[in-house]
Amino acid sequence: MAEAEARTESVRTVVVAGAANLAIAVAKLVAGLISGSAAMLSEAAHSVADTTTEVLLYLALRRGARPADTRHPFGYGKESYVWAFLAALFTFVAGAGFAITHGVTTIIMHEHTGAYLASYLVLAVSFVIESVSLTRAVRQVRRESRRWRASPRRYLRLTADTTVKAVFLEDSAALIGLLIAGAGLGLSHLTGDELYDGIASILIGVLLLTVATILARSNVSLLVGRAVSERVHREIERELAGLPTVDRVDTLMTMLLGPEDILVAAKVDFHDDATGADIEAAADEAERRLTDRYPEIGYVFLDPTRSMPGAGGRRARRTQDEGDRPADQEAGAGGQS
Repeated sequence: MAEAEARTESVRTVVVAGAANLAIAVAKLVAGLISGSAAMLSEAAHSVADTTTEVLLYLALRRGARPADTRHPFGYGKESYVWAFLAALFTFVAGAGFAITHGVTTIIMHEHTGAYLASYLVLAVSFVIESVSLTRAVRQVRRESRRWRASPRRYLRLTADTTVKAVFLEDSAALIGLLIAGAGLGLSHLTGDELYDGIASILIGVLLLTVATILARSNVSLLVGRAVSERVHREIERELAGLPTVDRVDTLMTMLLGPEDILVAAKVDFHDDATGADIEAAADEAERRLTDRYPEIGYVFLDPTRSMPGAGGRRARRTQDEGDRPADQEAGAGGQS
């Protein structure tokens, strides 16, 4: 899938999820007000948070796709992570905060109105709608994971496309939240004890808190400047080392400038008899090879460097030892390794 097609697919996924969440939020709110259920009102807050998140993710996709200019020569890809981070914060504050607080209040003093039927109907319809939205997100995850030759689970863990990751996690959390709300309502209905409804509300808040934390950490890592995966790093290194006039790749550094934009910079030791024309040709060939293999690579910078004593045959240096890198730093082009 071409870069433009992948971005369009992400926009469609976000729009579908946003429309579904908006409709569900209204239905849950009405049912929550009629029944007085803490779990239903928490689910309404959950859907409102998800709807706002989709709006912010849409902004992330649109603003991050703007072309480079003189003030931002590497483009606006990292701005998408800013908006995605704000979306995670909103889920943390508005969704999780309301659900946990309202659940505690319900356990302490709330009395249920006893109107359960509306809540059950809304939960059932919401489950169907959320399943449709999640199915679309799953299809995109599977397509992208095949493109990067990674398992869907690994793709989700390491992908640099945080909009797809956010939609998948939020829709998954929405389905789990609906099951929790249904269980809490059912137990309160059977026992007449509102404790279960309050506990369900708190569990929904904890679920939202977990999703928000995962997304916030992922976006912070990308904002700081994350490298490509170890697998992609090795393949880039092999391509550079395989150039006819190259003796060795001394240092290789990469950075994800956006969900579909990668920078490659390397110190390269060319043959001693290589002319300026040979080095220019090698640089052009390097860019052609790398962009053919990974169309997301937008910038390739090669810095000719002299041989270092005792350095023959060793691999390119990293900025820190591989064994010291945290697991979440092993992400790369599309996040996969």
